[in-house]
Amino acid sequence: MKRSTNAHIQAQKLLADCGLDEITDFPMDLFVAGLDAMLIEEELKHCDGKIIFGETKAVIKVNSQIQFLERKRFVAAHEIGHLIMHKGMKLPDDIFSNFNIISGMEKILKNGTQELEANEFASELLMPEKLFMKEAKGKKFSPLLIKQLAERFKASLTATVLKYLQSDLHPICIVFVENGRVKYWKKSDRLNVWLGDYARLAPPTDSVAMEYIQKDYAFVYTMEEKAQGINKSTWFNLNENDTEDTDFYEYCIPTKRYKTILSIIWED
Repeated sequence: MKRSTNAHIQAQKLLADCGLDEITDFPMDLFVAGLDAMLIEEELKHCDGKIIFGETKAVIKVNSQIQFLERKRFVAAHEIGHLIMHKGMKLPDDIFSNFNIISGMEKILKNGTQELEANEFASELLMPEKLFMKEAKGKKFSPLLIKQLAERFKASLTATVLKYLQSDLHPICIVFVENGRVKYWKKSDRLNVWLGDYARLAPPTDSVAMEYIQKDYAFVYTMEEKAQGINKSTWFNLNENDTEDTDFYEYCIPTKRYKTILSIIWED
């Protein structure tokens, strides 16, 4: 398990101060109201969320055009993170590419550390570590498990995968593809692999990610088929210790609206 950050601690403290173990079944507008702020859904032209600090109260806005409730909840939780941790700071409007909770990605985000902190806060607020571990520990990694965890905490699949990676329950590697190019990748410490030189390049031609790009980000596989078999060499460099090209799996979460793919790669 990763070391607790200030954002995790602040989210845990907020839950404790509210006398709650979790907010899974708590309406976000009521939760925000309890923080002496206001949550509004309205169409936002160029962002997914924003926070406006007033003299006495803050207003949190979430883009009403976001298709999935789970994503709206994460955006709202992200803005709550700003409310709790970043009062008085000048913050940009939050766009899709800023919603990343992987440590080390600060330089990719528009506003660096503040965005990372707000995302880590949101992840812990929506999926408290102790409860997440209780639900996930001892269960075999699979697309179905991610779906079940996402439904349990009313979180997006992407946020759930990132939480799973940080929890170090099973060695996995994630690769984020945006507009047909690999933007970043991150792996569990226990997964002894090294990604090929794909930074800012297209995914491998024989990868599942490339198949989704060629299908214009449509949902290609049913739940039973989402874990597609690939070779280790599809994504990873082989070295002198690799006596054979072993079997791996790849599972992709496409987002057609943003032209992104989160590719999850693992070995049983």
